[in-house]
Amino acid sequence: PALRRLSHHLLAHYQKGTRPVQDWRTTTNVAIDLMVYAILSVDEKNQVLTTYIWYRQHWTDEFLRWDPAHFDNLTQISLPVESIWVPDILINEFVDVGKSPHVPYVYVSHHGEVQNLKPIQVMTACSLDIYNFPFDVQNCSLTFTSWLHHIRDINLSLWRQPELVKFDRSVFMNQGEWELLYILSHFQEFSVKSSDSYAEMKFYVVIRRRPLFYTVSLLLPSIFLMVMDIVGFYLPPHSGERVSFKITLLLGYSVFLIIVSDTLPATAVGTPLIGIYFVVCMALLVISLTETILIVRLVHKQDLQPHVPGWVKHLLLERATILLCIRDKKKFSQSRTQSLDTSRQVENNDSTAKPTPYVCEDPRECGAVGSTRPALAFAGRTEGSAALQEVLRETMAIRQLLEKREEFRDVAREWLQVGYVLDVLLFRVYLAAVLAYSITLGTLWSVWRDA
Repeated sequence: PALRRLSHHLLAHYQKGTRPVQDWRTTTNVAIDLMVYAILSVDEKNQVLTTYIWYRQHWTDEFLRWDPAHFDNLTQISLPVESIWVPDILINEFVDVGKSPHVPYVYVSHHGEVQNLKPIQVMTACSLDIYNFPFDVQNCSLTFTSWLHHIRDINLSLWRQPELVKFDRSVFMNQGEWELLYILSHFQEFSVKSSDSYAEMKFYVVIRRRPLFYTVSLLLPSIFLMVMDIVGFYLPPHSGERVSFKITLLLGYSVFLIIVSDTLPATAVGTPLIGIYFVVCMALLVISLTETILIVRLVHKQDLQPHVPGWVKHLLLERATILLCIRDKKKFSQSRTQSLDTSRQVENNDSTAKPTPYVCEDPRECGAVGSTRPALAFAGRTEGSAALQEVLRETMAIRQLLEKREEFRDVAREWLQVGYVLDVLLFRVYLAAVLAYSITLGTLWSVWRDA
């Protein structure tokens, strides 16, 4: 058969250990091409990119030529790879041997043109920048070069036009986490310590991560928790429910960070911006809890609280209310007036309730009593004065207690007013900080996503 006769004719005296040229000065030109089939994995911690590519080589073997007329017009034949010379083209970024299928044959035409087509699972080192995660774009290079032969022996070229290689996504599996943007190609000569030059063909594989999954699973829960923290400021500050609510949010956010810690990429060089975002959100929750504890401590009724200092009243109850446009300023002044009126009313009631010594309405009665029964009146007066003095002491003690109690209420009411104004002030400062932080991150991520 023609195939057997041609194969025996080509390989009978073939020497696969030498470069297949008649004149050793002739340079063997190897044209290469690749198409990315899939992005298998991106290991940020070890800085390794695993891709599956379709790789093609093309060169001319001067010892594999024949006349098709002598072999039944046969113009092309497949020969075993182990039987012919194959250029030692390797990828410089190789870090591990992938599970690539073995293709045992190459195609040879009657002009001596050899085509070596094979799929390769490539595990290459790549400098991965995860700062923009999950809106990051990675640029990884695949450098093809001859490991041994100089550029005078083996030269490299591109099989297709660079424009065709750049936007060729015909075989790419576009359903994974990563999206192939384009492939850039670049030829250069490389030399080490002024020695002979080597030919290099670089392919820059530019890929972009699809952020939808990470946006739903990472960003939205964090945003919801921060919104609930802001809503928690509308709880009354003098009740203890706000502290419990803030502590529950803080614990929930801590559990959320533990759950998503395995999802975030980890490197020893840098931290992604989303990690910084989570840390700042945690810090904001801690600040919010601290502010709540401060306000609750301030407005809580304490018997040993001192009076509100004058400068605090001037800054918070006068200046801050105007600055913050608080409409309850009149309510504060009315409450203070009502407290003063209440204390005065209690004082008047106590003064009217004070016991007085016995006074006779009729002078004749008093005279008669004094003249006829002096001894009995003297004894009764002595016993009555002792009882009246005891009642007076008890009444004065009750009056002092009520006055002190009303004074404590006035102090507590003043501190409550200060606490409300300070709570509004700190809430607005906190809200402004959260909004500025959110707008900055949203702008950065929008720019990176649209870049």
